Amino acid sequence: MKKTVALILTLVMSMTVLAGCGSDSNNTNTDTKPAGGGSAQTEETTGNQALKVIDVDLSSEQYAFGVDKDQPELLQQANDFIKEIVANGEFDRICNNYFGDGTPEPVESATEDESKDQLVVATNAGFEPFEYTKGDKYLGIDMEIAKKFAEKLGKELVIANMDFDAVCLSVGQHKCDIAMAGLTIKESRKKYVTFTDSYYNASQRLIVKGDNTEFDSMKDADAVHAALAGKDSRVKIGVQNGTTGKMYCEGDDEAGFEKLPVTCVGYKNGSLACQDLINGNLDYVIIDSAPAKCITDALNKMGV
Repeated sequence: MKKTVALILTLVMSMTVLAGCGSDSNNTNTDTKPAGGGSAQTEETTGNQALKVIDVDLSSEQYAFGVDKDQPELLQQANDFIKEIVANGEFDRICNNYFGDGTPEPVESATEDESKDQLVVATNAGFEPFEYTKGDKYLGIDMEIAKKFAEKLGKELVIANMDFDAVCLSVGQHKCDIAMAGLTIKESRKKYVTFTDSYYNASQRLIVKGDNTEFDSMKDADAVHAALAGKDSRVKIGVQNGTTGKMYCEGDDEAGFEKLPVTCVGYKNGSLACQDLINGNLDYVIIDSAPAKCITDALNKMGV
């Protein structure tokens, strides 16, 4: 990886306020309602942007937390907590910290200690605005929920940061209590975790270079998919490993995705993929809509 890419990655992951996630008054906020509310956002583009997000939902999916299958009481407590924070407005307040005019609240992780009463949360802190880091602190919608949930349970919060592919597995192996990592409910993951009720509706979005106009007139997922399906293996699409974006490219019977005839390139996080797109090593990137907006906003504001 080029030194410039590494530098940009460091800046992107540290400049949390700069990313904005919709706090800019020129952007329409991503829908922050729980399941049933839908997900939509409008991307405003200008000629000097390095990247832009195509304003078409390529999928419809639901996020939930993944609980240790041997802890049914924790599952019930998590479901009760989701209902509580939705009903009392706390969920909307947390989302406003990332999609509106609120201020993200840093979350600290304790050191894991089996002698203490702790809630160990598995996450992948490279998925802004749901989980990311700034210094030694964690930020993001899931992380703020994790803090509140641990407080509700009277437990000390421990955040275990790992590759996304390992998040559900770590819970399945009883190394962590619960996965909170922008997890899409998926049947294949149920062999490792029991999912809570859904708390967020999500979708996949296509990211292109700022001067790319080939998708500008397309208004629905079928049109975008048809265009991508007409490409060949010389076209490279970047995705985050283990995510729905990768399934969209490589095909997934459960999700109803047909394999695209492109070359799918996996990355540890969406930021690395977007930086490789800027560097000319990719043609497109496909990641979840909210991280897509945050990453492109940050890179465009940095003028890379």
